[in-house]
Amino acid sequence: MSNNKIANPLHVTLAHRVIEYICTERFQAGHHLTEQSLEHVLGTSRSPIRGALGYLAQKGIVEPRPPRRGLFLAHDAAALSAMQISLPTADEDSVYMALARDKLEGRLPTVLSETEAMRRYSLTRERMRRVLARAANEGWIEQRASKGWSFLPMIDGPESCEESYALRVLLEPAAMLMPTFSINSDVLRRIRTQQEDLVNGGYKTASHAEMVQANATFHESLASLSGNRFIEQTIMRQNQLRRLLEYHETADRDRVRRQCQEHLAILDLLERGERNQAAQLLTDHLSKAGRDKAAQLRKTRSTIHPSTTSTRLNGRKPQRKIT
Repeated sequence: MSNNKIANPLHVTLAHRVIEYICTERFQAGHHLTEQSLEHVLGTSRSPIRGALGYLAQKGIVEPRPPRRGLFLAHDAAALSAMQISLPTADEDSVYMALARDKLEGRLPTVLSETEAMRRYSLTRERMRRVLARAANEGWIEQRASKGWSFLPMIDGPESCEESYALRVLLEPAAMLMPTFSINSDVLRRIRTQQEDLVNGGYKTASHAEMVQANATFHESLASLSGNRFIEQTIMRQNQLRRLLEYHETADRDRVRRQCQEHLAILDLLERGERNQAAQLLTDHLSKAGRDKAAQLRKTRSTIHPSTTSTRLNGRKPQRKIT
């Protein structure tokens, strides 16, 4: 197989999300990866997932194990950080985060051309397309029928952030109190492991993407226990709409640790059957998180100088040089 073959940008994007999922879940070598299970995690159809798994197979990250069907993890999660060196992402990840921050902070126009994006972030067309395809898969940008890429409506400001959290405060705790809510020990054990890993030092070294994924997994998993598919879908959609917001990196990793501790306290209550108390703690947790995030957005908005924003919008001067 030729190494010069250009990989499908969407497949590469999904492949990295699969790796993030593997690392978050701490899967061991030999874990069976199925298109069906990844369909729920990635929120996309099986055809692109099949392409992503094929890409990972080319890189030696997953492998077939006849006579069993499907693909299996060739390395445990702890070894994958070294494996990712062979994947073309280091600067692309940096550009992706820069693109998200620039959009969130109002530095980008509604429609962005590939040429301007390439100039702004100093990437080749192929690599810039991979970054844009990743954003499209995350649901906050789409390729236009004509030239260019259009940013989609997202939760990207303090007002929309407050509205989103108000919805979640109404919905997520109430889901815990529904008659159809049922405790699944396997689900609780899985998300507990994620949260404990972060509290016990992981919050210092985990990538931003891993922390975002662990937080989304916690809330979506609890929603799935409600027994109501529409509640689960609503929470998943809110997380998708907030994805751009969550990519606004913060240096306050202690806040991440505190939030994970609150997650663990909620799990403790659920495991003891104290659903009313768990729902109240979740209400407090979401309310505080919403206030903090909205305040952070207002602070960010107030620090952006209008003349600087105008200069950056014309695309003549790259915001960041990434080589």
